[in-house]
Amino acid sequence: MSDNSPRKAVVLVSGGMDSAVTIALAREQGYQVHALSVAYGQRHNSELAASDRVARMLGAIEHKTVGIDLRSIGGSALTADIDVPLDTVDSNDIPVTYVPARNTIMLSIALGWAEVLGSSDIWCGVNAVDYSGYPDCRPAFIEAFETLANVATKAGVEGAGIRIHAPLMRMSKADIAREGRRLGVDFSATVSCYQADSDGRACGHCDACRLRAQGFREAGLADPTRYA
Repeated sequence: MSDNSPRKAVVLVSGGMDSAVTIALAREQGYQVHALSVAYGQRHNSELAASDRVARMLGAIEHKTVGIDLRSIGGSALTADIDVPLDTVDSNDIPVTYVPARNTIMLSIALGWAEVLGSSDIWCGVNAVDYSGYPDCRPAFIEAFETLANVATKAGVEGAGIRIHAPLMRMSKADIAREGRRLGVDFSATVSCYQADSDGRACGHCDACRLRAQGFREAGLADPTRYA
């Protein structure tokens, strides 16, 4: 690849506000964005529709959705017949909305596609501040996965190496909302709710909705979320 060739990045896209801002940041840094979503058996398809909408809106040159069946192992309120907790009080326990190994699996798929594309850069919107207590949203996880990527791939052993970018890692939801405004992200196109309806309208009561609403409120921005 010549020095004048555009840099390619694989960006994981969930359809929510965090991944939208991540795409916008990658584009701002001059990357050609190859957006990747994973249909893993989540409760609703509206987040996948939002992923495609957001990827196109923010200038990704392509958007790929890969299917994998995590419902077959269950273990989460997002992939099994378990009620999503509503209006819960914060606790130190990992919530039932945690999907076992989800980020490990999605980053692994992104890693494979990055190798095929000849990309050294994978971007994701994981966050260690307002992250609902998920263990695979912490800096230690991202650092460990990057180490794995560089010992488990041809690109890591013979090529330029693999970098995992997590630009939102230490940002609050309010910080993310402000950054999205600076970058011109239309948050009304995103879907964050754990149990959004078929039109992408949010419940307003799950942890994802509460964190999102709090973020806009603390940022002093109008909440553009469409509620059921």
